[in-house]
Amino acid sequence: MNQVVQEPAARNPAAASREKRAYDAQGSMADILAVATAEFAEKGLSGARIDEIAAATRTSKRMIYYHFGSKEGLYLAVLEESYRRIREIETQLNLEDLDPEDALRKLVAFTFDYQQDNEDFIRLVMNENMHRGEYLAQSKTIHQLNVPAIKAIETIYARGVRAKVFRRGVDPVDLHMSISALCFFNVANRHTFSLIFTGALGTPSALRTRRDNIVEMIVRFVRK
Repeated sequence: MNQVVQEPAARNPAAASREKRAYDAQGSMADILAVATAEFAEKGLSGARIDEIAAATRTSKRMIYYHFGSKEGLYLAVLEESYRRIREIETQLNLEDLDPEDALRKLVAFTFDYQQDNEDFIRLVMNENMHRGEYLAQSKTIHQLNVPAIKAIETIYARGVRAKVFRRGVDPVDLHMSISALCFFNVANRHTFSLIFTGALGTPSALRTRRDNIVEMIVRFVRK
């Protein structure tokens, strides 16, 4: 009986072409999201221009609409990707390997550092709040994307309560909000705050001090 041997993809021009097209599509979408993130963060939804995003990427305006449907669709995809990125990194912190207080300290310090190093994320969140959450409300994945953030805090807090190092009665969502608020302000208001109070808030020394203070405030808030 003759056995049919499937030709390897490397020797099959049609298969190789399909693989290349699939890879290029993924790379193109990632490229679009990266450029669009900076564009929307800098200019907001109304000020951003699809023509400029297309000009700065390896694709065309037509392909942007093909992948994302509309300017608003691209903006929503940027928001979702921004949240997905921070939540993905959070899951790699290995907080379960630390005792509760050290785990909380690490999570708060990470949040501060990430927001400090990713100003575009802060700008996007500020812009979407100006829209009263109109576009995130249309997302089918945003709630699921942020489940790990609350789950991580719930787990740390529950371990701390069991170990009798954290007090009872703290709501994990409220704790998450407090962490976010303290870290967020340092980026969102850095320019106005520095001008009003003539302080050098952006120096490495000032940032280290501010981060340490925020970590300590949160830990003391939950400590028994």
